Amino acid sequence: MLHEILLSLSGHPSPLLRNDHSDPAASALISPPERQLLTTAAHLSELHCNLREQSKRISSAHPSAVCRAVSTTIVADHLASFQRKIIEVEDGILRKDAALVGAYNIVPLTAVIGQFSDWTRRLEWLWELVKFMAADKGKEDRLPCQAARLIDRLRDALQTGYADIAETAQSLLQVAETSWLKQVSTWVLYGRKPSVGGYDFFIREDDEEEHGYKIDNDLLPRFVTPSTAASMLFIGISINRARSKAYSDFGAADLSHVSTQHQELARLSSPLNSVIFSRTITSIRYTLSRTTLQKLLPLVKVQETLKVLREFFLMGRGEFAIALVQQADEKMRSRWRRADNLAYENRNALSTVVVKEGEVSAVLARTWAFLGSMQSEHADEDESLELARDILRLHVTKSTETTPAQGHRLTSNKTLESIVPTPFFNLLFSVPVTLTMQIQSPLDLFLTHSDLQIYTAINSYLLSLRRAHLRLTDLWKITSLRRQHPPPPRAPYGNTKHGILKTRLLRERSSLRSSIMRSTWSTSSAAIFFFGETEAYLQVEVVEGLWSHFQSWLNGSCESSRHTAAAAEDEVPSAARPNHDPQTLSIAHRQYLSALTRRLLLTQEAFTAPLHDLLLQIDQLIALVHRLHGVWVAADLEADEGVVDAFSNLDAEERDVRAQLRGVERRVKFGIEDVISALRRLSLDPEFAAEMEGDEGSSTEGESGDGLDGGEDSEAVGRYRPHRVGGIDRLLMKLDFGDWFGSAGEDNGTG
Repeated sequence: MLHEILLSLSGHPSPLLRNDHSDPAASALISPPERQLLTTAAHLSELHCNLREQSKRISSAHPSAVCRAVSTTIVADHLASFQRKIIEVEDGILRKDAALVGAYNIVPLTAVIGQFSDWTRRLEWLWELVKFMAADKGKEDRLPCQAARLIDRLRDALQTGYADIAETAQSLLQVAETSWLKQVSTWVLYGRKPSVGGYDFFIREDDEEEHGYKIDNDLLPRFVTPSTAASMLFIGISINRARSKAYSDFGAADLSHVSTQHQELARLSSPLNSVIFSRTITSIRYTLSRTTLQKLLPLVKVQETLKVLREFFLMGRGEFAIALVQQADEKMRSRWRRADNLAYENRNALSTVVVKEGEVSAVLARTWAFLGSMQSEHADEDESLELARDILRLHVTKSTETTPAQGHRLTSNKTLESIVPTPFFNLLFSVPVTLTMQIQSPLDLFLTHSDLQIYTAINSYLLSLRRAHLRLTDLWKITSLRRQHPPPPRAPYGNTKHGILKTRLLRERSSLRSSIMRSTWSTSSAAIFFFGETEAYLQVEVVEGLWSHFQSWLNGSCESSRHTAAAAEDEVPSAARPNHDPQTLSIAHRQYLSALTRRLLLTQEAFTAPLHDLLLQIDQLIALVHRLHGVWVAADLEADEGVVDAFSNLDAEERDVRAQLRGVERRVKFGIEDVISALRRLSLDPEFAAEMEGDEGSSTEGESGDGLDGGEDSEAVGRYRPHRVGGIDRLLMKLDFGDWFGSAGEDNGTG
């Protein structure tokens, strides 16, 4: 019987232990205590058989390399240890060990089964673990066990309070984490995904992503922080890029540090500590930055690109905005003139006025030509202008891309999603047009398409304000509207009777028109004041303030960056400071864009919606002024030169234009008042104040998918914190129109 029990415990099925003792004659031979002991032995035997069978199945067929390694360890170590325990008990019986053999060579069944009391809980726990790894349960919608969940379960088992379970879990966790680290090392050291058993690796290939890879957070163990995962993604992509054919000149010399980094990973002990693991990945990233990335993406190249973005997207180069607005207006005027010159039956407003892609590109080309002619006066060559000419593009946006956040199917970017859908890009032409830039590799390691979309949205917003300001000031260039034109006749004809009558006629005409235009000039002057102060606030205080601080941090001259970096000099080499690390640069750049977007009020539709309406009314005001000027020019030709247009009624058209002009003037006043009221409401909104306060904090900057939560590594080397700039109270103090709004409903001009 003892031999049968030991064989059964070794994994061989035994009728003795599997019999339910339903036969009364057979049952009478076994006492109830013995039956209970045999039940315990049968339970251990069944656990052993099931564990061995299921573990072998997992080791041979499971898609996860980590699960296969753990199941193999269960068989090779723990079940083998159980088998050795059986042999040890058998050896003790044969040697007549007093612990097992009593008087008259009797071997108590209690003593034999008692030798395996420590194994019952352990085998039961192993069986639950094996069932967890099998995990499909016959359901099509349930995937096999994944490495991250297995590691998390083993780490949780360390805290159960049972020493034997903790010891078993520790040994299996070491195997699981070692196997997982091998997959990680394949990615962070060689830029390749695991070729075997990597179905549950947290880096996924995705053609819709900007770099072709993404992080699957469901496949990350809990001890890996989002910032660490983002660093691993960046490291692998960078090495993968360095190994590509386009950069084949980065040979083995650039990867000579691999052995050192491999030793750093090998020194990690199980259970992996989140902070130590994060520091190791950060060290690998810094080493990569000092070696391969210094050649692949030097800091100078990043600074050149940032300078282009500042000068052309953020309106740092004012002449570019002026030239672009002028060329766009000239294109629109030529389109309308072409439509007016067509025969009536051949006119089609949609086909003749809508600007096409080629014409938009031609506008940008003429803008470059204009800027080039200005630069030709100087001996030195403008490198930023040449670079911008190569990479900047102006193109018509498709109707499906009307919202900035809808323009690309890329990784979620909270800053981009927070931008309001107010269509400022519709104002430059009669179709949605955006300024974009070609992101050439390897610059895409630092600048993403979602970042560029934020720049595009900011550019459309700032350019629309600059355009309205420029077009309003251009009204003063229409000489005949500002003063008497043509002038009175000179002597001697001016002293004659006809000359005096002519002079009187011209003065009466000029006086009447000046009276008609008085309210228009007043409204236009108020609008110019509004746009001048608003632009000064947005451009000087917000854009330039944030850019100067970000540039100082980038160059290492920022006070906070200098202080924190000095404190960490002993831990991090000077060449590995954040302004030389592309990922740290990328994170800081996105924090800069996030602060810039909020400070420009592009996240507040309560402000951008009335502002957009005001810009539309400004365009209508300018169009009516030009139309009224055209009517008066035609009337002067008819009255002075006898040039008569038989198909037009100038008096009726003038009355119609003047009536429309008065209505638009009132709407412009109301529009300015609405925008200022929106600013006042925002200044009193505690949620808006809290959002602005978030510029200097870390929580509001966090985007876990992009690693913006600022892990331990970023704190150690001088994390970028956006500078507090602006404050709409400062703008509101300047936008004081006195009692002008009180007369918004009155008609101040001559009807």
